Amino acid sequence: MNAGIYLVKGNDQLVRMDEQPYGSEDLLQELLAKYPNLLAGDQMDSARPRRWLLIKREAELASDVDGSNRWSVDHLFLDQDGIPTIVEVKRSSDTRIRREVVGQMLDYAANAVVYWPVEKIRAMFESRCAAAGKNCEQELADFLSGEIEVENFWSQVKTNFEAGRIRMLFVADEIPAELRRIIEFLNEQMKSAEVLAVEIKQFTGQGLKTLVPRVIGQTAEAERAKSAGGTRGEQWTEEKFFVELEKNCGAAAAQTARQILEWSKPRFQSFYWGRGVKAGSFAPFYIQGDTDFPSFAVWTYGTVEIYFQHLKNRPVFGSENIRLELLKKLNSISGVTLTENTISKRPNISLDLLKDQKSLELFFDAFNWMIQQIKNAPKI
Repeated sequence: MNAGIYLVKGNDQLVRMDEQPYGSEDLLQELLAKYPNLLAGDQMDSARPRRWLLIKREAELASDVDGSNRWSVDHLFLDQDGIPTIVEVKRSSDTRIRREVVGQMLDYAANAVVYWPVEKIRAMFESRCAAAGKNCEQELADFLSGEIEVENFWSQVKTNFEAGRIRMLFVADEIPAELRRIIEFLNEQMKSAEVLAVEIKQFTGQGLKTLVPRVIGQTAEAERAKSAGGTRGEQWTEEKFFVELEKNCGAAAAQTARQILEWSKPRFQSFYWGRGVKAGSFAPFYIQGDTDFPSFAVWTYGTVEIYFQHLKNRPVFGSENIRLELLKKLNSISGVTLTENTISKRPNISLDLLKDQKSLELFFDAFNWMIQQIKNAPKI
């Protein structure tokens, strides 16, 4: 008998919903294109749940520079960090899901990092939006939520492709044990790329439908491999942070981050070095009395995250006007255009925008001003 789950309706009626196979592979593909959240980004990264921007369904991919398109990838998504995510969909009844699909996915990934320049990715996204009658600029702005500048986002996409930071997702109604073992093995062996499966079971009953996604492949060993050899949840060190940042983003970005850290040391009383498995960070805190004031965090993927979301719950910065003034000062940096709706969020600024000394000084001025507001406030 098929597995079942139970739904309690508003009238306290208990409805049994039985597991049902998908009528076709195309139906599951359509669901993913319409509801990307089915990829369960919160299960992949609980600290920073993955969000998904659909670039194209049936994305064409060539196998040489001047060759015609050889493959068609079921879905190409980008997450909020610009990491390309290739999705291959199969039903469990398809015998190719056991072995053939793995070779197919590796073909996609190996050629994508070479023959999908960021300009082509961007063109595919714009073409998809146009075909659907959507404004691509508005869709991208809604996705980014003001957390990172559009051009910086596409720059991150390019950097990720060049570094081989790519995510491969196998999606099915049921992931066979044989495929699961292969995915876990590949994910443990690959440091830059990530290989996972998402099992999306369908349950129906009394005209209702429930979809239940589950991420497969995140073994403890794989998490250790993705964290540059450290143990799961191991705290990053200054040395490890800068090695990883330079590897990801180059010497110039590492130098900028180093200047930020050295400027911060005499001005902030506390520093938190993150415990991220896949990315490292450091965040300076200003301490006044018993209150700690988070300021920003610098990440190994090359961004500075501004902590408005945390500041709004602290004295002084509960005022929207104060946070707007800090936003205004940050926006005085060339290339930075954070929107007003981000004063309750954690928007990002690329380290690339802080490389020249004038921009970096404006960044320092903004947080000197923040510190002064705390000092001038009534006793906290």
